[in-house]
Amino acid sequence: MGARDDALSHLSKAREFLDAAALELERELFTAAASSAVLAGINAKDAICLRLTGRTGKSDDHRAAVPELAAAGPAGKTLESTFRRLLGLKTTAQYQAAPISRSDATKAVDWATRMVDTARDVAGT
Repeated sequence: MGARDDALSHLSKAREFLDAAALELERELFTAAASSAVLAGINAKDAICLRLTGRTGKSDDHRAAVPELAAAGPAGKTLESTFRRLLGLKTTAQYQAAPISRSDATKAVDWATRMVDTARDVAGT
């Protein structure tokens, strides 16, 4: 598989996680919604980077992905702060005992939607 095919695969995963986040938000599963939104954003970042640069980094520290996205070109630079905010919810949503609020879950889904929409535009689908 080449970079374009990998980008489309990541875009498909991003859409799936975003759909899950929307359903979880609707069912008032706020922590799950935020977690799915984060995963949608990460996959959208991978799709954008693969499509624009032909590569994407894989690291356990997702904060390293923010400068990678910003360096991918104008589309990535535009999403830099959105992605940073989204990743800021990752630890709380996925590892800490404290729940995510409705407000934070809603923001996470909105941020992930921006990222997935941009990934779709960049991928040309």
